[in-house]
Amino acid sequence: MAAATVPGIDAARMQELLTSLSAFGRPAGGTFASGVSRVGYSDADIAGRRFVTSLLETAGARVRVDAAGNIFADRAGAEASLPPVLFGSHIDSVPNGGNFDGDLGSLAAVEILRVLQANRVVTRRPLTAVIWACEEATFAGASLNGSRAAAGNLLAGEMQHVSGGMVKAEAIRRIGGDPARIESALIARGAYHAYLELHIEQGGTLARDGMPVGIVDGIVAVDRYEAVVTGVANHAGTTPMADRQDALLAASEMALAVREVVRGEAGAQVGTVGHMEVSPNAANVIPGEVRMSIELRDLSEAKLERLMEKIRGRAAAIARESRTEIRLTHKVHNEAAAAAVEMQRAIGAAAGKLRLDTRHLPSGAGHDAQMMATLMPMGMIFVPSARGISHSPKELTSWADCANGANVLMESVLGLAG
Repeated sequence: MAAATVPGIDAARMQELLTSLSAFGRPAGGTFASGVSRVGYSDADIAGRRFVTSLLETAGARVRVDAAGNIFADRAGAEASLPPVLFGSHIDSVPNGGNFDGDLGSLAAVEILRVLQANRVVTRRPLTAVIWACEEATFAGASLNGSRAAAGNLLAGEMQHVSGGMVKAEAIRRIGGDPARIESALIARGAYHAYLELHIEQGGTLARDGMPVGIVDGIVAVDRYEAVVTGVANHAGTTPMADRQDALLAASEMALAVREVVRGEAGAQVGTVGHMEVSPNAANVIPGEVRMSIELRDLSEAKLERLMEKIRGRAAAIARESRTEIRLTHKVHNEAAAAAVEMQRAIGAAAGKLRLDTRHLPSGAGHDAQMMATLMPMGMIFVPSARGISHSPKELTSWADCANGANVLMESVLGLAG
């Protein structure tokens, strides 16, 4: 059967699937609008994985779980020797999160297999849907847990990390993985033809512009720094204003400097001061030390380096003026992950076939796709997030947009699979 004759995925079906999955991790007595806490490796996550696995089996796929707990669903192609097309997302959530982040891409992948099975479609290449384990940074602050294992990017000793009183090795065993064989989760280069992921934008660009489909150019690089501002803790009532070496005031100037530097040139770059610890943190003591985070994101790693040099210069000036010391330490670097040009074209062709307008944009959030980009050509499809809200029960994508995204994913998969 030719790809053009495959029936589309309708909005009502996507609503049914997303609503059904939302029951796992929903607050007691809540509704779909109450959001979900389906944290990776939790009881709710296990129940949700069981539900998705049953859907995949019903779709006629051969389901397997790798050593990291990732769920793979294989569907044969006409030419078994060809590397399959891989596509999917994750179903775990942040605490008190929404029902679209990860879920949409995962359930669209499930539905694609069901539609192809129901219509006896045979693709040239085999297909593999994947549900990645614990994408969110909910276990000891580490994100992309399953896809990092598949890409060979686990940290030394990571299986012994502890979060919420649980050792990671035990967490992986809970979802059917095998930490003793974690190396076997590594995906070899060439094992798959390409990777596709459908996701909500998690920003407001598409919704603001009335654009139904986004073609992702790439996932931004992330540089995270710790700034330690050291002043002098002293009595709040007896120290004259002119004599103070207030670490918090200097830290506040640093936060403003980050905003000014990042906004000082054109582009989509962002900078955030999202964490601050004040010591001694008492109402009647001038703050003597502040530890704060500085995070920069952009597709261009050269731009991030240039922005940070400007921030270092501002830090030196603030330290002199405030008579404090400011030390900046680079803590995290996540490389940018470019979406392959041929994958962007495949998505564009699929959207064009469906008569859906598109625009290109970067992903400011991290995704499992960035791990797959180290192994194979990667592409991502975005659909609008109402008001740009995500990681919140208020996260919302219209059912029509959900269906649009699922159909663009299906047409892209069929185009790549021949």
